[in-house]
Amino acid sequence: MIIEALDVPWVVLLSMDSFYKVLTEQQQEQAAHNNFNFDHPDAFDFDLIISTLKKLKQGKSVKVPVYDFTTHSRKRDWKTLYGANVIIFEGIMAFADKTLLELLDMKIFVDTDSDIRLVRRLRRDISERGRDIEGVIKQYNKFVKPSFDQYIQPTMRLADIVVPRGSGNTVAIDLIVQHVHSQLEEGCPGLGTPVPPAAPDAERPEEHAAGARHAHHHQVGPTWGRRPRARSRSRALPLHFRPRRDKETSRDEFIFYSKRLMRLLIEHALSFLPFQDCVVRTPQGQDYAGKCYAGKQITGVSILRAGETMEPALRAVCKDVRIGTILIQTNQLTGEPELHYLRLPKDISDDHVILMDCTVSTGAAAMMAVRVLLDHDVPEDKIFLLSLLMAEMGVHSVAYAFPRVRIITTAVDKRVNDLFRIIPGIGNFGDRYFGTDAVPDGSDEEEVAYTG
Repeated sequence: MIIEALDVPWVVLLSMDSFYKVLTEQQQEQAAHNNFNFDHPDAFDFDLIISTLKKLKQGKSVKVPVYDFTTHSRKRDWKTLYGANVIIFEGIMAFADKTLLELLDMKIFVDTDSDIRLVRRLRRDISERGRDIEGVIKQYNKFVKPSFDQYIQPTMRLADIVVPRGSGNTVAIDLIVQHVHSQLEEGCPGLGTPVPPAAPDAERPEEHAAGARHAHHHQVGPTWGRRPRARSRSRALPLHFRPRRDKETSRDEFIFYSKRLMRLLIEHALSFLPFQDCVVRTPQGQDYAGKCYAGKQITGVSILRAGETMEPALRAVCKDVRIGTILIQTNQLTGEPELHYLRLPKDISDDHVILMDCTVSTGAAAMMAVRVLLDHDVPEDKIFLLSLLMAEMGVHSVAYAFPRVRIITTAVDKRVNDLFRIIPGIGNFGDRYFGTDAVPDGSDEEEVAYTG
């Protein structure tokens, strides 16, 4: 409910449940018989929690363990998260470590009746984890309730806000959201990403101590809704070639006019690069004062698959340009955009980067791609996002999340419908360009196919 009400482009939810320690064989045996205390501070890897939050605060990507509550072990594959506008860290021991407390901007204790906690635990452990009622009650009476009284309840005094009744307390949620919004608007030092990842269920009662942490003004993965229009360095090149819009246009014609627009768009984008005065000697032996590129290197990065169609146009006007590629796809189970493939040139941090995607509706793919570039130390003001067509929603989302990124497009359409189609739009660019079949839901752009 907090995430929905915040209504900012990128929120990350980090659960303490991901950071249970790896158990020894003896501890595994105890856990199998409900004789291991998962509700004790020693059950959590605080060193890993702290280092993870510090990196997110710096806008860096992190690897987060995925905990299997059936086998009481960490899965082999860890999850990648990026820094965000707002990072919500939640867990029963969120206030148990002094160093961890110092990382939290707002500390919230959600106070829930003990009977409700027990009922929720019974329902979860029996239906989701295949445990019997006797074992659940045994663990609750032996470990969960005593640990709550000893380690969790006393930390209520450390909270900035105590929320009784949980999600039913809409007044408290509104106050929390208003405070976070005020901090973001003030540009508070230390403030700063996919749809937010779902928190894994915990080996614990339903009391939550949660800390909201704003990573500094660099961002990552999106929750959608209304959001303020941000001031940005956005440019629209008013080029409207009718054949691109016409559904009856042949593939050859569509490619021809698309290539024309790509070349014009890239030429226009390059005019925003930094230049310096330089003097050359002409064949007639005369000095001529002109301008030359003042940066180190230009790198193009295409968001697959449609973005790669813009690479030839970039190469045609930038002789020695380097090219990288990014593939982002949606996790169908969680709805999160995930990075599936990344190939970037070495030493990209000093380059001006031309980020290319032919269509942008919600901005999800573009924002994650920008977040990846920031994670590779590319300065935000050296990133140029180029697209042939964008929806207003996408422009505002990217500009709000990354105000120093330059956004350059040939057209901006007003609406995005329930299927994430840009309206009036041009259809699915990749399908029309490559001659492939449309996706089943009729989505009209690459961003939907890859990021939802």
